[in-house]
Amino acid sequence: MAQQINIFIDNITGKLQAITDVLFKNDINIRAMTIQDKGEYGLMKLLVDNPNKANIALVDKGYAAALKDVLAIVIDDKPGGLHRLTTVFLDNGVNILDSYGFVVESSKKAIWCVEVEDIGSIEEIVKREGFDILKDRELYEL
Repeated sequence: MAQQINIFIDNITGKLQAITDVLFKNDINIRAMTIQDKGEYGLMKLLVDNPNKANIALVDKGYAAALKDVLAIVIDDKPGGLHRLTTVFLDNGVNILDSYGFVVESSKKAIWCVEVEDIGSIEEIVKREGFDILKDRELYEL
């Protein structure tokens, strides 16, 4: 199963650079990221090519980092692609806790990373409805 790294960081100048420095020095490639402003602090979410190594490196440097399981669901990159998937979620009573997405231009596919409460059962529902889910290595190597 794919994992992202969640990092709580102080919302001050230079913190993002300090995190990218740790990852750079550990030869870790960032594949996607999002940052949420929470006032005095922020929450950064990263998809990287080696989440375990990245998490260890960040924790060793004193960051409050944790690995989080996510489903990386492949959807068609066209109008209605995400709507089709959200309809599956609604029809099956799935509450979405968090999500973000990005497009892989070379394959004309979009990837939607989603956090849900019961990830195992939701994974089966999504597969049954004809969606592909990227394995961890597939996601990290995009």
